[in-house]
Amino acid sequence: MECRARCGACCIAPSINTPLPGMPHGKPAGVRCVNLDEGLRCRLFGDPSRPAFCASLKPCVTMCGDSRDEAMSILVALEIATAP
Repeated sequence: MECRARCGACCIAPSINTPLPGMPHGKPAGVRCVNLDEGLRCRLFGDPSRPAFCASLKPCVTMCGDSRDEAMSILVALEIATAP
């Protein structure tokens, strides 16, 4: 599976607890990453400065579902389930 065009769910829904370019303190869940472009694509994709967490996210049906809305719901549920 490839990333869904104009989705960006994985750059919005989860929290990122490590520094990333433009967000030195990480990113809270539900906040749009500053590295997400107007087309909802990661500007850091393939860049060595991309956080390991982001690189670990691979598009698949269990994470992305059948739509952007479903992807957001799945990722929000995972965020809640893994919160301390």
